[in-house]
Amino acid sequence: MVYMEYYLILSAIMFFAGMYGFFTRRNTLAILISVELILNATDINFAVFNRYLFPGGMEGYFFALFSIAISAAETAVAIAIMINIYRNLKNIQVKNLNEMKW
Repeated sequence: MVYMEYYLILSAIMFFAGMYGFFTRRNTLAILISVELILNATDINFAVFNRYLFPGGMEGYFFALFSIAISAAETAVAIAIMINIYRNLKNIQVKNLNEMKW
């Protein structure tokens, strides 16, 4: 049997790797991947806490499924925004996004 702490350590590593990537990357695609890593860490927490605290319940799994659906929609919108940025500026670096203001 795998202990709950192992899953929480894995989730914490994923979360902090995502935070590090979000604050240090300058490419919008790398920032999006970092946000997805953070969201996946929360999904692991939902499933683990549901499994160990309420073994018969399904609430944590439904929260994780709902979170996955929201992150898929967020990814679709973010990629559409990145495509429009690339069409206007010919690159997707964060430092060039000031040019798209009014």
